[in-house]
Amino acid sequence: MRELALNILDIAENSLAAGAKLVRIAVEADFGADAMSISIEDDGKGMSEEMLARVTDPFTTTRTTRKVGMGLPLFKYSAESAGGEFSIASAPGKGTRVRATYRIGHVDRMPLGDFGGVALQLVTMNPHTDFLIEAAADGQRGALDTRELREALGEDIPFDAPEVRSFLKEYIRENLVDIFGGRL
Repeated sequence: MRELALNILDIAENSLAAGAKLVRIAVEADFGADAMSISIEDDGKGMSEEMLARVTDPFTTTRTTRKVGMGLPLFKYSAESAGGEFSIASAPGKGTRVRATYRIGHVDRMPLGDFGGVALQLVTMNPHTDFLIEAAADGQRGALDTRELREALGEDIPFDAPEVRSFLKEYIRENLVDIFGGRL
């Protein structure tokens, strides 16, 4: 994967496949400390200790369409090769939390990429899952919580309605520009 946003999308899709009803995605940067973290947390079915121990092996997958699973191994590699760390915690019936940290200025850190586009796609294409998407840097914070959005819009207006999608796209873009300023 050429950008971290695609890793986020892949991990979030794992959450959806695990039956998550709420997926929390957070990207936080501290430019002064040259540090960034990405976390994806869900309330899906979780994993057994046995699966958790093997999940970062590319030859471990739950998919039946292929014998290789590259999402978590590549996410782990992206963090460790950029001077950061990777962790994953999970328990059956309790969900999963994946976290990767990076040195922002590391020569091998992939760019964040189109995180806004990934957020928009996840929110508009998964109407039965709630998302809490957060971005923070140097004291500025922004969040998109689909539970609040659903409450404001009511049940009759879907997130993929053209006016809503257009609003969300601009809202996400403006917040990411204000918070990260194109620095990731």
